[in-house]
Amino acid sequence: MRFSRKSRYGLSALIDLAVNSKTEQVSLCSIAKRNSISLQYLEQIFASLRRAGIVKSIKGSQGGYFLNAGPSEITVAQVLEALEGDYHIEEEKAPEGSSSPGISTTIQTRVISEVNHKLDEILKNITLADLEKDYLENEAYNQNMYYI
Repeated sequence: MRFSRKSRYGLSALIDLAVNSKTEQVSLCSIAKRNSISLQYLEQIFASLRRAGIVKSIKGSQGGYFLNAGPSEITVAQVLEALEGDYHIEEEKAPEGSSSPGISTTIQTRVISEVNHKLDEILKNITLADLEKDYLENEAYNQNMYYI
């Protein structure tokens, strides 16, 4: 399993949106600029997030995006599903005509199913609020650093 660029950019943009949309909607252009993401690519990402109900948009000259729910209600699992579809490792199937289908069953139950279960456990328990908090703490720490 690989964490795609689309997922990385989507999570980055949502953290940015959570931080910057406390009082008003945020334009995609400003998110793209702050995060060095192509505006066209970000538009595709936000179309998927909008369809999934994670963000809402306001059209017009003063338009922009805002979160459809509080950051504590949006999980990383929801974001990945919106952007990638199913993020689980595919099921192990016995090759056609295999004389040992038990091997595939063993791999499926002992490895793939357990990895998928742990993956769900982790991704469903990390919220956008957690990511926002970590980001703000990192920013505060980095601003207090000085170099000689």
